[in-house]
Amino acid sequence: MQNTVGIVSLGCAKNRVDAEMMMYKLNEAGFRLVQDAAMADAAIINTCGFIESAKQESIDEILELAQLKKEGKIKAIIVTGCLAERYSSEIMKELSEVDAVIGIGKNADIAEVVRKALDGEKVEEFPDKLNMPLEGGRVQSTEQHWAYLKVADGCDNCCTYCAIPLIRGRFRSRKMETIVEEAERLVGNGVKEINVIAQDTTRYGEDLYGKLMLPELLKKLCGIEGLQWIRILYCYPDRITDELLDVIREEDKIVKYIDLPLQHCNGRVLKAMNRRGDKESLTALIKHIREKIPGVVLRTTLITGFPGESEADFAELSEFVGETRFERLGCFAYSQEEDTPAALMDGQVDEDVKNRRAELIAEQEAVIMNDWCESIVGREIDVLTDGFDRYAECWFGRSAFDAPEVDPCVFFTVSDRKPQPGEVVRVRITDHIDCDLTGEML
Repeated sequence: MQNTVGIVSLGCAKNRVDAEMMMYKLNEAGFRLVQDAAMADAAIINTCGFIESAKQESIDEILELAQLKKEGKIKAIIVTGCLAERYSSEIMKELSEVDAVIGIGKNADIAEVVRKALDGEKVEEFPDKLNMPLEGGRVQSTEQHWAYLKVADGCDNCCTYCAIPLIRGRFRSRKMETIVEEAERLVGNGVKEINVIAQDTTRYGEDLYGKLMLPELLKKLCGIEGLQWIRILYCYPDRITDELLDVIREEDKIVKYIDLPLQHCNGRVLKAMNRRGDKESLTALIKHIREKIPGVVLRTTLITGFPGESEADFAELSEFVGETRFERLGCFAYSQEEDTPAALMDGQVDEDVKNRRAELIAEQEAVIMNDWCESIVGREIDVLTDGFDRYAECWFGRSAFDAPEVDPCVFFTVSDRKPQPGEVVRVRITDHIDCDLTGEML
């Protein structure tokens, strides 16, 4: 009888791709994969260790599965991912129910680790993080019609608030030909939309080819027959080049959407973050992008309460948000992460102040997004169908304006023909509810 394995993958899309690669290894080794880790013989938690809230979510998930193990419903618990890489042997010391903890450099041997754990052997292995495979098969865990495509791992930016370079190591690009081959396989399996990701996607190729190669990679991806949408996530403002903007504008398959995490706009705060720019230069960059790509949708993320952020600095950030009017925006309170330079900085901001500032930015952005939704009413747009919502009693999907898992949806009614998941349909927008557009399929 086959042993069953379930994986819970937390955190970012990059971590999800790692989980899909481990699922492939387990499948090859003869394990039967199940969707619900709570119903498996072995439960793997592919953890996130980026900020405090993510770490707590990972720990809560481990504790929940540990209770099921005590009840005899699970035989083994394996912890992988960023939290495991970051805290290594501390995890098993604190959580005795855990049977195996492995660093990301051990991902390729996940089947062996699971077998040992099921046989009652405790496993703790943390090889060089650079051993983590960038190539290999995947078991797709997203809907069949869209997927993530990870083009690199690690990061060299060394922002002072961020532990990713410590956890993931230096920036490492994949070879272009293997990325294109993987994209072709995904499209052959029914994928219509590919979301290109890395810790810093715009840096792709610099380490391998001596120059930024994202524009060339995108052109090659656009040549894949059957692929309809390409979306670019996690771009770094310093590496937004005219060459990249020209490719986005000129290639029909690339949706006019750029994810551009800025984190702040105040020059002093950005310098303390080990990032470049200020309100003037970032405003000029946004203006330039919008001039080069008419109708582009811009998404950003911001951090409030970074050490030393004064009320005046926050007021400048709020003013920037109001003037720039990002179509999509996420805002997070600064998380004081151990082993990062920012954690030791003077001027740590009170938790309540940090959180309140993040709430104020979120409230401000909600008004901006509402106004933007109003501007779309009456237009006809393409929507990639995701499925049928039985509670809302209508179909739903995403437009070119909406990245999966983080952005709103489009809900629409149909008059006769039912669309298929993965089908791009034309929808006339008639209204919006909160930030979700609503309309009718033409």
